[in-house]
Amino acid sequence: MPDQADFTAIIPARAASTRLPGKMLADIGGVPMIVRVARQAEASGASRILVATDDAAIRDAVRAHGFDSLMTRADHPTGTDRLAEACDALELDDTHIVVNIQGDEPLIDPALVAHVAQTLDRHSAAAIATAAHPIDTPEELFNPNFVKVVCGADGHALYFSRAPIPWARDALAGGERVFAPGLPALRHIGLYAYRVGFLRRFPTLPQGRLERWESLEQLRALEHGYAIQVHVTPQAPAPGVDTAADLEFVRRLVAAQS
Repeated sequence: MPDQADFTAIIPARAASTRLPGKMLADIGGVPMIVRVARQAEASGASRILVATDDAAIRDAVRAHGFDSLMTRADHPTGTDRLAEACDALELDDTHIVVNIQGDEPLIDPALVAHVAQTLDRHSAAAIATAAHPIDTPEELFNPNFVKVVCGADGHALYFSRAPIPWARDALAGGERVFAPGLPALRHIGLYAYRVGFLRRFPTLPQGRLERWESLEQLRALEHGYAIQVHVTPQAPAPGVDTAADLEFVRRLVAAQS
């Protein structure tokens, strides 16, 4: 675990899910998925763990397992907007760091959560910190469901895209989908640390043009001039849960570990 930063872990958990209804309360090894996420957050060393939800059943399940929960509005367009409401309810200082952990990441690495918080703590010029890991296959590079990020020499994100960036012009000149040896390609990991002051401003920022084209919310911050510091970890994260097949895979992993 890295040197500890003082941070709050907030887990936005909305009830609606078009691909897997009710997934926040899906059983994984005898425990609701959202509770497993909260336990991983607890292991990260966060000073406080809070589930921000619009659903009473999620609230009750979280509280039954000893975690704090806050009811938030049901009409938030993004999880980041839900975080902003939670920060106001908790009356957090603008300088405080909040880590947003997705409610469908029951195997999220606690050390990675701590690293992202520490990255933001160490880089005062950044409003956000996030994570990425190296890509080494053409399948990952060309898959539009895997978001890529390119960084400057200071570790700040320059751009996020579903397209294969950076583009290896010479290696790809023949039209084949290959991976150029040594290409500094990074796959983005959807884990974010924010300064509370930015979270309070985020809902007031108009949606950016690039964000609309790429359907990537983090581009709104870049388009409005906010710096995003990227922590590069050597290994890919454990899988999250988007579909019924993902859920069964995670259940098998948990069963194998117990």
